Amino acid sequence: MITLPEHRLTTPTGLRLSRAAGHGRPAAPVRVVHLGLGGFFRAHQAWYTDNAPDAAGWGIAAFTGRSRTLAEALGPQDGLYTLVTRAADGERFRVVSSVSAAHGGDEHDAWLGYWADRAVAVATFTVTEAGYVRTASGALDTDRGDVRADVAALRADRHGPVRTVPGRVVAGLRLRRATGAGPMTLLPCDNLPENGAALRRVVLELADLVDPALAEWVGEHVAFGTTMVDRITPATTDAGREAVRAATGLADAAPVVTEPFSEWVVAGEFPAGRPAWDDAGAQLVEDVLPFEQRKLWLLNGAHSLLAYAGGALGYRTVADAIADRRLRGWVETWWDEAARHLDLPADEVSAYRRALLDRFGNPRIEHLLTQIAADGSEKLPVRVAPVLVAECRAGRVPAGAATTVAAWALHLRGQGGAVTEARPERVAGLADGDLATSVRAVLDRLGAGLGAHEPLVAAVLDQARALEFLAA
Repeated sequence: MITLPEHRLTTPTGLRLSRAAGHGRPAAPVRVVHLGLGGFFRAHQAWYTDNAPDAAGWGIAAFTGRSRTLAEALGPQDGLYTLVTRAADGERFRVVSSVSAAHGGDEHDAWLGYWADRAVAVATFTVTEAGYVRTASGALDTDRGDVRADVAALRADRHGPVRTVPGRVVAGLRLRRATGAGPMTLLPCDNLPENGAALRRVVLELADLVDPALAEWVGEHVAFGTTMVDRITPATTDAGREAVRAATGLADAAPVVTEPFSEWVVAGEFPAGRPAWDDAGAQLVEDVLPFEQRKLWLLNGAHSLLAYAGGALGYRTVADAIADRRLRGWVETWWDEAARHLDLPADEVSAYRRALLDRFGNPRIEHLLTQIAADGSEKLPVRVAPVLVAECRAGRVPAGAATTVAAWALHLRGQGGAVTEARPERVAGLADGDLATSVRAVLDRLGAGLGAHEPLVAAVLDQARALEFLAA
């Protein structure tokens, strides 16, 4: 998943989107609740639901994380919005109807109401890697103040508001158990390896802290699906809103701009049913892992390399960076390394690489390197570290991975833009000392003992110095 935050929302002049005016379909009954009402969700899961042949029976109630901005923009539009698909040769515009209700993240009573409704069969999530509030080992981070506050609130008050994603889920599931609303499926759609297991662990651990009997009930009645998601979705801007008005004559406060490519791979059980996403192009599989690794390593790993190295060299977007032959060569080297560890046919991996080059080079998708560079401490351990460790264990020093690590180390040391981290304590001290000291610390952050792997340290230092020279 690649998504950028919504900017300030202003409504252009013109006829506003409205179901009463005949735009889109009538609102479908809510059977899916979603957390994370951003651009990616609306370009991906909501789009697949809108394309399903049974879409008229599967409405989505979507909640923002915290800010009410998007809910307030979509509310007067009855949840409708325009999806703008930008290919290299032009644009397509389509009104998406699957969001039947848009809510702010502070509407806790509305959130609970859907979980108590037997008609609701699925809950989906796009909350970013940081939203799962995990430790480095994947456990619920009970040292966090917001997690401790949620535990206390859930123990003391059956319906009081909570602050974290696991807290919201546990609050909803507790009421679902109390009202006998039946089984359901939780389906995370974030860039985490085995994201279903990741969500299941933090939810069960929090539920157990609140009420062990609740954790037991969740284990017996709630299914956790696993997904791989992919669609590049840049930020919506005022220029995008004006483009929609000019093309359609409609005033849309919250259109979504995206690329033509989209992929969704899903594994899991759906005891209460689901939309016919597979008839809309989603793949239902037994094991998501090979597809997940392909996407995390090839797409997301290359994006991180371009973000840090491209940022150091002064580039602004993915399209700008991949046009540089040096950067493209580094990406290809990284892909060669990652491909050795993918459990997929070689011709399929090669086709995916060719498609990525086309996607990265799409000049109409303005995908900012600064946004990709954010939260490297969350991203690199899943995008780069597995291949880095596997290559070292095989007795190789991976040049592509070393380039990414070198570029991140320089980024943390102030080269190529400001450091943005949701959890800044995770990078504290990594930029201290001279470059060699910093490189060793960064490597140890990615894998225990990597900072003592002298051939790898030397390779990262060489790439860092080369980048410094090129950027000078």
